Amino acid sequence: MLTGSAWLRSLYAAAGGFLIFAGFPPRPLWFLAPVGIALLTCVLTNFGRGGLRLRAGFGYGYLAGLGFLVPLLPWIGVFVGAVPWIALAAVESLFIGLFGLLAVLVARLPWAPLWIAATWTLTEWLRSSVPFGGFPWGRLAFGQSEGWLLPLASIGGAPLLSFAVALTGTGLAAVVVAVAAKRWDRGFFGAVAAAIVPVIVALVVSPFLATMDSGDRTITVAAIQGSVPRLGLDFNSQRKQVLDNHVTETVKLAAEVDAGRVDQPDVVIWPENASDIDPLRNADAAADITRASEAIGAPILVGTVLVNADRTTTNSVIVWDGANGPQEQHDKKIIQPFGEYLPYRSFFRNFSSYADRAGNFVPGDGNGVVHAAGVPIGVATCYEVAFDRAFQESVRNGAQLLAVPTNNATFGDTEMTYQQLAMSRVRAVEHGRAVVVAATSGVSAIIAPDGAVTSQTDLFVPAALVAKVPLSTSSTLATRVGPAPEIVLSIIAVGAIAMALVARRRDRAEQSPEETAAI
Repeated sequence: MLTGSAWLRSLYAAAGGFLIFAGFPPRPLWFLAPVGIALLTCVLTNFGRGGLRLRAGFGYGYLAGLGFLVPLLPWIGVFVGAVPWIALAAVESLFIGLFGLLAVLVARLPWAPLWIAATWTLTEWLRSSVPFGGFPWGRLAFGQSEGWLLPLASIGGAPLLSFAVALTGTGLAAVVVAVAAKRWDRGFFGAVAAAIVPVIVALVVSPFLATMDSGDRTITVAAIQGSVPRLGLDFNSQRKQVLDNHVTETVKLAAEVDAGRVDQPDVVIWPENASDIDPLRNADAAADITRASEAIGAPILVGTVLVNADRTTTNSVIVWDGANGPQEQHDKKIIQPFGEYLPYRSFFRNFSSYADRAGNFVPGDGNGVVHAAGVPIGVATCYEVAFDRAFQESVRNGAQLLAVPTNNATFGDTEMTYQQLAMSRVRAVEHGRAVVVAATSGVSAIIAPDGAVTSQTDLFVPAALVAKVPLSTSSTLATRVGPAPEIVLSIIAVGAIAMALVARRRDRAEQSPEETAAI
């Protein structure tokens, strides 16, 4: 068996993390994520031999985290340098290091693949919650937008989907160890079950996703991608041009509609930051948006920045309905630390000259739903789509269609936009709703309730997507149960950790001082 020395196990651990990364979009290699979990689990269980110290588990987990997150997150540093990118990957890898420690702890329990997978759920929840509200980017679920396990999102959302990927991997690891040891006992068959049951359940659920596509009725939506004059942090310095681009593209679409070449949209969706000129304060911007809405003959969901009386700002989406002007609005509730605001500004400005370029945004409130053309539309602006609670709240408050206005121009030509698109596909399945992604510079997309991308744009080109999409008032099981699957799985993990600690204490009490020192 491949046990090897500590340095070789370190290499395997980092390789396991890299395989998880390789399973993420834009690569259609989703099956590599459970393989990466399997390889990491083999390392943490010492290839079935056990005996690793807890701190060794943390170290191997941390190396896997670096192998996963360093190549996943380079878009963080495209325009601000490598320090923020590497620092974020290093901090977030601590949570995967914690997973490694806990996996070593619970690996001695019966049905170890189940407990190890549950500890992944627990640490993924922690990583998505703290610090500064958490950073859910890179959850296992978000690499499965084209995978066999995707239908599980309709049962238990992203948490259950992540758990299924982890369980498939831990089960696969146990199968490999049992086969290598020629051990054909109940543990072997349990490992086989852990590896294949998630896939079987997903295949059983999959046919039901097709029923989501019909909806209760359909409407025609348009997503406008106006593109930007240039990429980078300073694209907002030409914010009038960005607004003009989206007005121009909308007016072009109106001409196509008038000529009968394109269906008349009921609702038009612009991206985040389509108008970084506050149209509630600037009459010219308001007039431009009104002109576009009147030309297309439909309300526009306008991504904009609003300036408050105290000079703070909100990242908002306003329903702009022709000459009637602004209607309802969604103020982004989950804002991005170190981008839209800077926590501990006086401290972090010592580490980067870009620190003071972070915004002064404040979170909004509301129920995550706006109404346009009589349709309740759930909105999750850019970063919000990574968080379970955003669209859970929208759908529970009546959203029949979901919109993700986003701005990826500040991250250049990177994999970030495809990673975010995958999140929107998971959310479509999770809630049984069509999702419209409108991006300033791409990729914009129309996503069916089963997660399929029916149309999408290229990067860095002006474009418009027009499609009929279903509206739905039904709820998936995932919507109805909300965060319950993640809570239950985390409680299971905590229970397993408690049992393992009790067993560990009992074993240490029974051992000699020499044996205890070796633990």
